[in-house]
Amino acid sequence: MAAVTSFRLPSVSCRHYYPHSLISTDNSSSKPLRRFFVNTSRSSSSRIIPIKFNRCVVVARSNLNFPLISPDDNWGTWTALFATGAFGLWSERTKIGSMISAAVVSILLGLAASNMGIIPHEASSYSVVMEFLLPLTIPLMLFRADMRDVIKSTGSLLLAFLIGSVATTVGTLVAFLIVPMRSLGQDSWKIASALMASYIGGAINYVAVSDALAVSPSVIAAGVAADNVICAIYFMLLFALGSKLPAEASTSTKVTARNLDPGSGDNIAVLQTATALAVSFAICKCATHIIQMFKIQGGNLPAITAIVVILATLLPKQIGYLAPAGDAMAAISIQVFFAVLGASGSVLNVINVAPSIFIFAFIQVAVHLVVILGLGKLLNLDLKLILLASNANIGGPTTASGMATAKGWGSLVVPGILVGIFGISIATYIAYFFGIFVLKRM
Repeated sequence: MAAVTSFRLPSVSCRHYYPHSLISTDNSSSKPLRRFFVNTSRSSSSRIIPIKFNRCVVVARSNLNFPLISPDDNWGTWTALFATGAFGLWSERTKIGSMISAAVVSILLGLAASNMGIIPHEASSYSVVMEFLLPLTIPLMLFRADMRDVIKSTGSLLLAFLIGSVATTVGTLVAFLIVPMRSLGQDSWKIASALMASYIGGAINYVAVSDALAVSPSVIAAGVAADNVICAIYFMLLFALGSKLPAEASTSTKVTARNLDPGSGDNIAVLQTATALAVSFAICKCATHIIQMFKIQGGNLPAITAIVVILATLLPKQIGYLAPAGDAMAAISIQVFFAVLGASGSVLNVINVAPSIFIFAFIQVAVHLVVILGLGKLLNLDLKLILLASNANIGGPTTASGMATAKGWGSLVVPGILVGIFGISIATYIAYFFGIFVLKRM
């Protein structure tokens, strides 16, 4: 029987040589010489045998960067946002889209696109939406805001909103006991207070409380990321809970369609649209000037709402004439806002930076929902009032009005904004003092 001997593959090393002939115009010498050196022995002093191969290896390097649409690509970002909003509106013609609404579709699509690396999580275009397009949308949605017509429905919604504020306070306390976030040090109770302010009023209150309590910038950023993801998920849940609730009978859509018909042969629709935009810009300008004069931080949205509600109440015919055009433009711009809301939610940032903040916010909002549904049912409140009040708590007046508009609850659009503004006015103080006197001592 033959003896079995050990066998070792020869070691192979590879080098590329680019001789001076590369710069020659002679095509025959324009290829690099590739030589393999085969070591035929284990000994370090063994002879090296060069072997030539008539092959050229091409190394391909991917130039694909993520996100595909750069944050500096304003045209690309705006295209993605409006395309997302348009797709959300179109989706309501489908069976699934009509069940979950255009708003949820836009949020989901924006969230998926940003977390898949198609669009950025942060971009200057998003700031334009939040700082300019969003305030401009408020007057467009409130041209029907005659307070004499809507004050009757505000009472029950305000009660539901107050119950939601109590539910957020309870949720904050429970979440802090379960997830104390000790790894954040002193920032633990501070960020808990900031999230509490956000889930009573809105993002403005989150920033205000974070600034007042001097929360670390990295923790603030992680809280914003967690808040965006939680809000996106929560709004989907609210829309799902209200999927079987019917829309209100309204003729506003028919009026809008008639007035905006391009084949009507007159310029009424164009005049309405131009006037509505001009009035909206003027209202935003006046509100901004007042806020700057009195140096009220974060007061633009309340001031804009107050001015348009006063005008709509004092001049119902003149301002109401602009409502059809305002409804159409607001329907588009609010979908862009929902797309930005989804795109701003970075799941990876939440997981990597501060998962404890995400878990805290999840428990906080979950307890809020359980409490507001339980107490609302105990007080025999209408389910759509409870869901809208909860939306105003978690997302603020804009998301509440967006939900009312998307669900066809026309009579609750203005009350939803009004209770949201009320929440903004009280949330900062409630969360600030609750954090100092309760959370800090736990």
